[in-house]
Amino acid sequence: MTFRFRSAPAACALTLSVFAFAGCKGKDDAGGENQIAPDTTAMAPAAPAVGTDSAATAAPAAPAVTDPQIAAIVVAANDVDIKAGELAKGKSQNAQVKAFAQMMITDHGAVNKAATDLVTKLNVTPEENPTSKSLTDGGSANRTSLQGLSGAAFNKAYVDNEVAYHQQVLDAIDKTLIPSAQNAELKKLLQDTRPAVANHLEHAKTLQASLPAA
Repeated sequence: MTFRFRSAPAACALTLSVFAFAGCKGKDDAGGENQIAPDTTAMAPAAPAVGTDSAATAAPAAPAVTDPQIAAIVVAANDVDIKAGELAKGKSQNAQVKAFAQMMITDHGAVNKAATDLVTKLNVTPEENPTSKSLTDGGSANRTSLQGLSGAAFNKAYVDNEVAYHQQVLDAIDKTLIPSAQNAELKKLLQDTRPAVANHLEHAKTLQASLPAA
């Protein structure tokens, strides 16, 4: 599955393979288009011919994301939003947008500190993986798009992206990261972080609805 992180209407939508690397453990959830699962469309095998063993031709199960990989994903996801917040705080002239951006910097900075403290305590080295790299690269591309905007167009693009980003991070926490986490303290960190991400999403939606048209 690919996710689109929206920036400005004039800029190209950023399509990332975010969280596609991290397969869910156990039974798959009944999904809609937001279900977090590897995109197997392009590599799905053809239907087996009559009389063949379908089990032998089934696609292999996707690997579960590991705790070191989860740690890297958490850090990357927070860094992306911190840097976007720093950009918005400097460029926007809208008081509500600037306040939201500061909240992103503060809250995501606190989560990164907690994650760093935990992996240090557990002697776990975060392991970069396709998901964490996609987040980092996509965040950089999004900031480049935002740099070319100003005024109402910048505000709309930034907040639209925040809505999309937090929705997909929330889905990933629920469907991939928490189910895959093996260490109890790492799982608890993710569970404790979830309400803040949900709150950010609702705040971003409220702000999105209040902004004037670009």
